[in-house]
Amino acid sequence: MMHKILIIVAHPDDEVLGCGATIAKHIDNGDMAQVVFLSDGFSSRDDDENRNSNAQKASNILACQQPIFLNYPDNQLDTMPLLDIVKKIETIVSDFQPNIIYTHYFGDLNIDHQITHKAVMTACRPQPDFCVKEIYSFEILSATHWQSSSVGSAFNPNYFVDASSFMEKKIKALQCYDNEVREYPHARSYKTVDSLAKFRGSVIGVQDAEAFIVERLIK
Repeated sequence: MMHKILIIVAHPDDEVLGCGATIAKHIDNGDMAQVVFLSDGFSSRDDDENRNSNAQKASNILACQQPIFLNYPDNQLDTMPLLDIVKKIETIVSDFQPNIIYTHYFGDLNIDHQITHKAVMTACRPQPDFCVKEIYSFEILSATHWQSSSVGSAFNPNYFVDASSFMEKKIKALQCYDNEVREYPHARSYKTVDSLAKFRGSVIGVQDAEAFIVERLIK
């Protein structure tokens, strides 16, 4: 059975950092995937107006469908009416009819990640005959693990995907955002991305893995 996968993220590069190998694995299994970017990703702190182009290149490497750009201002999703964001996500879900969604963890430090999570969960509230049966939240280096422990729950994954055969493709897609990658020991470095995958893999006895929290699972 072919699955339709929707990845809804705040910024270009979040899709690769959060679940790039998992996307590649879905495609390898014959599934269809599409990425939705809520924010333009550069307006508040970055002059790189090629970021949407880079996102297109990353989607091509992962063999996703044409990405969707909503172009909300970066780091300002909390200033936008939540209902407006929810309605746009509802329209995309209605058009694409995904049965699996991946998105941000609600406890991330980045405000855009928090709003994205809330908008997705609101847009995908359970309804009779609703297409979305599975929702998973992922971790983002430099966002998930930088949050204060006093603010909310730590990211404690309960679902893992063996990414051992797909890390090379994840890194290749991440290279499309090379200007966003920092030198080690910064959390957003190639070495740290690889180290996290190996740590998550060791939890389940494989070489590399991506980790998630199950937000919804209907069987």
